[in-house]
Amino acid sequence: MADFRSALASGRTLLLDGGMGTMLQARGLPAGEHPEQFCLDRPDVLRGIHADYLAAGADIILTCTFGGSRLKLPAGIDVTPFNRTMARIARAAVDAAGREAFVAGDMGPCGQFVRPLGDLHPLELYEALREQARGLVEGGVDLFLIETQFDLAEVRIAVAAIRAESDLPIMVSMTFEQGTSLTGTTPEIFAETMQNLGVDALGLNCGLGPEQMAPLMERFLACSSVPVLAEPNAGLPELVDGKTVFRLPPEPFAEKTAAFVGMGARLVGGCCGTTPDHIAALRRAVDAVGPCPAPAVTPSGIVLTTRTRLVRVSPAEPFKIIGERINPTGKKDLQAELQAGEYGLAMRFASEQVALGAPILDVNVGAPMVDEALLLPELVQRLTGKYAEPLSLDSSHAEAIAAALPFCPGSPLVNSISGEADRMEHLGPLCRQWGAPFILLPIQGRKLPVKAADRIAIIENMLDKAAMLGIPRRLVLVDVLALAVASKAEAAREGLETIRWCAAHGLATTIGLSNISFGLPARELVNTTFLSMAMGAGLSSCIANPSSGRLREAKAAGDVLMGHDRDAAAFVNGYAMWTPGNGGTADAAAFARATAQTVEEAVILGDRESVVGLVEKELEAGADPFELVRGRLIPAITEVGSKYERREYFLPQLLRSAETMQTAFARLKPLLEREANAEAQKIIVVATVEGDIHDIGKNIVSLMLGNHGFKVVDLGKDVKAEAIVEAAVAHKADLIGLSALMTTTMVRMRDTVDLVKQRGLGVDVMVGGAVVTPAFAESIGANYSSDAVDAVRLAKSLIAARKNQ
Repeated sequence: MADFRSALASGRTLLLDGGMGTMLQARGLPAGEHPEQFCLDRPDVLRGIHADYLAAGADIILTCTFGGSRLKLPAGIDVTPFNRTMARIARAAVDAAGREAFVAGDMGPCGQFVRPLGDLHPLELYEALREQARGLVEGGVDLFLIETQFDLAEVRIAVAAIRAESDLPIMVSMTFEQGTSLTGTTPEIFAETMQNLGVDALGLNCGLGPEQMAPLMERFLACSSVPVLAEPNAGLPELVDGKTVFRLPPEPFAEKTAAFVGMGARLVGGCCGTTPDHIAALRRAVDAVGPCPAPAVTPSGIVLTTRTRLVRVSPAEPFKIIGERINPTGKKDLQAELQAGEYGLAMRFASEQVALGAPILDVNVGAPMVDEALLLPELVQRLTGKYAEPLSLDSSHAEAIAAALPFCPGSPLVNSISGEADRMEHLGPLCRQWGAPFILLPIQGRKLPVKAADRIAIIENMLDKAAMLGIPRRLVLVDVLALAVASKAEAAREGLETIRWCAAHGLATTIGLSNISFGLPARELVNTTFLSMAMGAGLSSCIANPSSGRLREAKAAGDVLMGHDRDAAAFVNGYAMWTPGNGGTADAAAFARATAQTVEEAVILGDRESVVGLVEKELEAGADPFELVRGRLIPAITEVGSKYERREYFLPQLLRSAETMQTAFARLKPLLEREANAEAQKIIVVATVEGDIHDIGKNIVSLMLGNHGFKVVDLGKDVKAEAIVEAAVAHKADLIGLSALMTTTMVRMRDTVDLVKQRGLGVDVMVGGAVVTPAFAESIGANYSSDAVDAVRLAKSLIAARKNQ
């Protein structure tokens, strides 16, 4: 069997195949039928499509398993046998072609969000994707392609699930609009997270034509040290005579897509609307261009990520403070809360540290009578649901780390792996599987190494162990060890020497800063003086309390002196009004900004934990419930919508704020219902149309409409036009909202619009979804909304227009 990794290493450009849905429609797929069911029933059609793409020159063909998990397959289809069968059909087509080509097991998005953004447990998704991967491996795939992804958390889980079943190569592709994914992930965040996971290739597909993809490809190539792939659509979808078409012909498509090869892309192909003719033209164009080397990217240090945040820790980057306060050691109140399964104080510590600029939060729940394997993932869910900052998972219990890792949406830090027996062997592969950088703690046995030579010897030994386990250096952050100078006079000098060695070898470093001053007076003075010396030696980060003004002053000045603060811009911005010891900002003011002080701030900040207490405070002061909703909560959620439209907020923040609003409204609702003058709610029936099983967009729209005073009747997904219209009649709906994510199902929207007209209901219909355009909406007589915020605006305007008629 041909080896994909060898082909990738050969330097030649590899071609993926083109659109599957496009071809299935052209060869008899009925509107609304699941492609997977059709391929099971008509394997001859599927074999013919594979054969045509191979004849066109494709080097990689994708199995027809885009929706092949238990979360998306129609009832009655057994997951593992289905995926095995689809892989064998593709394998037979390659064998019949008689040339070297590869079968990629295709895995698309599941259509749901994992906790805390949605309701799906990450381990449920993990097991579902393992089940799918198992069938594809049994069917003989050469590699995997995880494609058309929109949420970083799901991609990460998919890679981990495949790794649990196979060591086959993995390629990953995400869909981007306006420079980010649906949940706010940039190409740089996506690329760095995937490289932490050790994927073989990464890139983007769908959503855009080749011309619109070009700027994004430049960004991918600038930050990717692995091969980059691109699969654009044949232009944007249009509705012609009731059918979805993509107008970009094969030759222009090939010319524009082959330009990516000239930029350094190693894999190109086609997505929606492309056919064997597009791939044949692309083959000719790519062969004419010839392979071009990608820009050289040399990774340095480690990179931590969340959906919307990227933090580099490296000697070449500004210094990072890892906030240490979420740790019950020496904090009786925090210990008591954790023992009671409560998290209020931990969340407040997080807010304070974020307000003071800590880019990473260390999270430790180790206390007597606490089950860390239960509490750590629970607290991680709360923290990742509210804050964009990456977390450092701090526990001596490997099972607690293992339980928390699936809940992190990007690349967290694991604190830590020491030289203790089997610690690297146990935790190292776990970090590799989940793409989690870790703190390497150079301790072996009971004696702490004082001399730099001893520390370095342990570091080298542990790096060798990591390499044997397939763990790259990009996942290693070295703790150089802070030993108390009060008992070991040479401890600081030896620590500085260790830092210099690590920096010279491209290793990022950290230190538990407060240990250096143990047993001395004026500890903060000693700590910050040592920090300045360590930064000069190349220290990348420290684990410390960011509320220390002296600490933040030393960090800010050090960044300027080390040349990491370009033009001293950050320093000037933070210290123009400096007074000694205040860290460049008043601590009290920073703490005040950390948590919501009003109901409006609670909604805007997404502070679910505080909002009910703030509502109660307003009611006790005599606030009118209606005024709280109309005059304060509604304007606040409207401001959140404006931030979303300005790209200051992304989907996670939008959902968090919407849920905070919902929490506040739930407290006020009984009071509102008792008011005799309560205005009747306007009713909207929403549904995802027949044949479409995606409901993420619909659910977000429903949540936002509910927050703006609408009564939402949610019919779910895959709903026939007759059921939608019947529900509208039964509930006396003022509006109907329809969602579709696939080009094959958006045409079903017309069925509902036509039926509304036939029944003479006089109800306006709103439509939206990733593939829906204003032109399509106009062509079927519906009203277009671009996203959840726009849907609220549109719904209000349609209701107002009805009133004025």
